[in-house]
Amino acid sequence: MYFCNKLPYMQHSDWFENWFGSPYYKVLYQNRDELEAQLFVKSLITYLQPMPGSRMLDIACGEGRYAVQLVGYGYDVVGIDLSEPSIEIAKKQENEHLQFYVHDMRKPFYSNYFDFAFNFFTSFGYFKTERDHQLAVNTFAQALKPGGLLVIDYFNKDYVINKLIAEDTIERGGYTFHINKKLENKYIIKEISFNNENGKALQFTEQVAAFDLSDFVKMFKEAKLSLVGTFGDYQLNEYNPLHSPRMIMIFKK
Repeated sequence: MYFCNKLPYMQHSDWFENWFGSPYYKVLYQNRDELEAQLFVKSLITYLQPMPGSRMLDIACGEGRYAVQLVGYGYDVVGIDLSEPSIEIAKKQENEHLQFYVHDMRKPFYSNYFDFAFNFFTSFGYFKTERDHQLAVNTFAQALKPGGLLVIDYFNKDYVINKLIAEDTIERGGYTFHINKKLENKYIIKEISFNNENGKALQFTEQVAAFDLSDFVKMFKEAKLSLVGTFGDYQLNEYNPLHSPRMIMIFKK
């Protein structure tokens, strides 16, 4: 999630500033599976075997649900996100081993400091230009110590495209969300329209780059990170380009 002006429904140039900062984002996605997220983190910790006291960075942490799970295993965790409202909520969970900061992932944050960095639940691919994506990748790489590991959890492009539903309607939280999806200019675009509690028609957009594995390898090679593992779901099963729902990549500095 990213920064949004505190004034409600203020329009910005980037879609993620409008949508992630609105209260309706939480309503539409309130059914996210917390147990699945917990089991995913447990699987990652089992696989990665971090040393006690490892320093971890949760990039685009939102309200901190993954960061809180990581700190529960005894590590020192920092979460960053561009959304001031999300970080305000996350900060209520801070302790001596857990801190949160408002920060744009395209700008440097620490250098050679973290043992592990995580980017969960497709919290990347939102930008309009290759330059912005590469700036974010450079931040990920710079934050890691030499030998540090980065985990990126992204949707699997081919799987998503093959199962793309062009039109859908979802009833949630008293709202009727009309959703249209399409692939356009190498982006998965989701248009979300509904009427708010006052009957006002609202529309938001999600636009996420349809990167494949080779795109990630190329971007991170530029930042001097190498791919050392790829999995296809939250149980860390083998990645299949056509059939895996996720593309979970581990890069090493």
